[in-house]
This record gives sequence, structure tokens and C-alpha cells, in this order.
Amino acid sequence: MTEPGLPGVKSAGSSAKSEQTRSLIMATALRLFREQGYDRTTMRAIAKEAGVSVGNAYYYFESKEHLIQGFYDQMQAVFLESCTDLLAGERNFAARLRGVLHIWLDIAEPYHEFAAQFFKNAADPTSPLSPFSAESEPARTANIAMQERVLAGSDAKPDATLRPELPGLLWLYHMGIVLFWVHDRAPDSARSRILVDRTVPMIDRLVRLSRLPVLRSVTKEGVQLLKDLGWFTSVGRTRR
Repeated sequence: MTEPGLPGVKSAGSSAKSEQTRSLIMATALRLFREQGYDRTTMRAIAKEAGVSVGNAYYYFESKEHLIQGFYDQMQAVFLESCTDLLAGERNFAARLRGVLHIWLDIAEPYHEFAAQFFKNAADPTSPLSPFSAESEPARTANIAMQERVLAGSDAKPDATLRPELPGLLWLYHMGIVLFWVHDRAPDSARSRILVDRTVPMIDRLVRLSRLPVLRSVTKEGVQLLKDLGWFTSVGRTRR
């Protein structure tokens, strides 16, 4: 897709301007969502506040839902980049998992106050804002790839049956943390941070214990149950 103007021509300058306009529209939308609420903010209002035409706003984002998807993708890109140093220098699985979750909380904190406003839309299983939706697949896949990095570079050695499913399960765990965070009103999301600090060691122990013969049958049954339920449980597969 090219900028309106010369058909098929997209110079470096127009590309930079295009990205600036896209970022401006998104930043304006996020501010209006905070100030007016997600449901009460229209694309027309976003365009007017950003100083662009309504048509131009729709050129970059087909709807408010696509704006939020762009926000998801943007956050995920920042998240991946912010975790690079931690994952390069730490091998302990628990430390890696705890670290990336705290990094996510740091990145998400500025948007905490309006997260609950569109959570009711994200909680609807038919909404494109649902973390399980087809529209959310890019952000979901990127997060699961992050969980794979957390696991692959660590000292954890999970059971062979559990290993291919674990990144997806860690993503589901992360979504549980996000759900708690949305409702957390403690300063600096302190309760969410406590939840991470207390549950990561439990996850670590379960992963390590999964190799014990006495627990292998339970692990296999649990993994098979998730498959039978149709949940998204490994990188590259989505719930049907």
C-alpha cells in the first residue's frame, strides 16, 4: 500500500512521513481513550484531534479495533526489544520468566488507567480485540515466540511431552497476569508484581518436576486435555 498521491511511488521521505502520521493518529487515539473512554471516542474525533482528514485516519486504521491492534503490535515490539539484554545475560529459567514479566508491567504501566475501558471488549470472545482472535494473531504469535526464547535459552529441561506446548502455556499464564493487572489498582501495579514474584517459582518447580517419572503421566494427561479442548498450546497454532 502506498501513500495517497503518486500511484506506486513510495520514497524514503514519504515512508517516514507516513510512519509519523500513523504514530500521531495512534498517540492521539490512546490519549482520547484515556480522557473520554474507548466507547465514546469515534474515528472522526480522533482524526479531528490529530489534525488529519477522516479518510486519512481510515487509510491507516480501518477501525478503532485496528487502532488497538496497532497498539498491541507496537507494545509487543517494544517488549521484545526491551528483553534483549536480560535474555542475553541470564540462564536461570525463573529469573528469565520473572524478568520479562516485570519488563512487560513496566512497559504497560503508562496505559494502565484506560486498559479496563476496552477490556470489556477484549473479554468478548467474538471481539477482534480478544487475545484469542484472528486479528490478535500477530501480537499473540510474537509473545509466544518470546516465551520460546525464555525457555530455549534457559537451564530448564521440561518433560519431552510438555516441551513443545510450554511456550503456549506460558503465554496463557502471561494472559492471566494481564487479566489481574487490568484490575490491579495498587500504586505501580504492586499486587501484579507480587503475583509474578510468587507464581514464577511455582511455574519453575512444575516445569522441573515434569521430568519425574511419577509426574509424567499427569503431564501427558494435562497436555492432552488442553489439546482436546482446542486451546492454543504451542507456537504457530491457534484455537479453533
